[in-house]
Amino acid sequence: MLMTAEAYRDSLRTLKPRVFLNGRLVDSVADEPLFFPGINGVGVSYDFACDPNHAPIMTATQKTSGKIANRMLHINETASDLLSKLEAVRLICAESGCAQRYLSHDALNAFFQATKRTDEIHGTDYHTRFLTYLHEVQEKDLAIGVAMTDAKGDRSKRPGLQPNPDVYVHIKERRPDGIVISGTKAIVTAAPYMHEFLVMPCRTHRPEDADFAVGCAVPIDAPGITVVARPAGRAGDPAAKFSAKYGQSTGVVQFDNVFVPHDRVFLAGETEEGGFLTTTYATHHRHSCIGARAGFGDLLIGAGALMTEANGLEIDRYGHIREAMVELITITESFYACGVASSVYCVADPAGNVMPEPVYSNIGKLLLATKIYDMHRVAHYVSGGLVVALPGPDEDHNPETAASLAAVLGGSPDIPADQRAEVARFIEDLTVSNQAGWYSVMSLHGGGSPEAMKREIWRNYPVSDKTDLVERLLDRGVLDQGQKPDKQPGRCCAKGCEVPDRVTAAE
Repeated sequence: MLMTAEAYRDSLRTLKPRVFLNGRLVDSVADEPLFFPGINGVGVSYDFACDPNHAPIMTATQKTSGKIANRMLHINETASDLLSKLEAVRLICAESGCAQRYLSHDALNAFFQATKRTDEIHGTDYHTRFLTYLHEVQEKDLAIGVAMTDAKGDRSKRPGLQPNPDVYVHIKERRPDGIVISGTKAIVTAAPYMHEFLVMPCRTHRPEDADFAVGCAVPIDAPGITVVARPAGRAGDPAAKFSAKYGQSTGVVQFDNVFVPHDRVFLAGETEEGGFLTTTYATHHRHSCIGARAGFGDLLIGAGALMTEANGLEIDRYGHIREAMVELITITESFYACGVASSVYCVADPAGNVMPEPVYSNIGKLLLATKIYDMHRVAHYVSGGLVVALPGPDEDHNPETAASLAAVLGGSPDIPADQRAEVARFIEDLTVSNQAGWYSVMSLHGGGSPEAMKREIWRNYPVSDKTDLVERLLDRGVLDQGQKPDKQPGRCCAKGCEVPDRVTAAE
């Protein structure tokens, strides 16, 4: 059953999580003004799925159940699924900045693969448990928070050598009916307004640290869980033309002797498979991040064009403005193209789903992580100096200054000064405010640091194929014969491949 944003907000009122915000206990998450922009952002993923105009990419039929599910909860089965997910994330993030809920999708797909692999190696029944859980989540259309990044403590020490074991979430007790977990997840997106948390390890653990390799699902209001959250966006700030409505909270989630029944446990000490779960999630998530930041790029491109028009300039007549706008478009569409390639060249998993091709996925995420600051720079360049000097919105209603400011702060005669000011404040909110700085850091480190992506690119890229190619050219005198390969052997199959179109990829 698909929920609307209103139904999602109402569902939060049925929960009683222990959430702290700015030093105080929150009585009702759904009615907390400082969480309002974050709940709005998640709500977009609900309303768009119920909108007939967006439903084709915002929903999918789940093969394992035969039922329609929100795209953010779907297990990908084809390259077209991945392309639709990429488009869906871009769509909802262009509306909301960051819709947050796509992390649910990434974790569910990773658990789908990891539980199947663990069962085959260890004879467990994790996959059956997970499928039951998956269908429940899809049927209820839940918002799932991903509790992955541990507090970690002293980075030079392994988890089992930490003075305080609770810097990592770990199994504290094993019971006949389940496990008891304790520890801290330090960065959980949208933590205060999720229905449940999916807990997973953030690294590959050694056998002696097996208790730290734990994956499970827990309700947000389970006894022993405390969420310490930051506000979402800039609620109530009249200058925040975007982030007063849409934003994102993150939270530190502490688990203090939280009981998890066996049917919600999907990993319990299998260290190698825990590492597989972590890297698989990272690949899915980086693919989603590409769509998310492309949506953010859409906002900057649109705002830059509007600001140029409001300044009285025609982009086609001013080469330096056109060049800057093309740079912004090129950055956005370059990393998005990596997401498309990652979808088309997807990798089939034995579990029955597909995952994004890891090299393209990581290259796309690395590009957006390092180019986010260039995107801001270009937006500043095309917008002009009004973003810096524009007085606050209170002056718009000041009888002493409003009229005189409106008379001189206009640009194009066809666009009122107040509309020009609105666009300038929109750009300020996205690129200059404290919220803008937060988006930059999130783009840089969200889904892993740039170093993590570089390692994955190097680990998965077929350098040996390139070496073999050059050796063949040198050893066999191919260059002298005027021959050259027109395909890339070994990239997808023994013979090489042509780039498929979307229809072919779906088949």
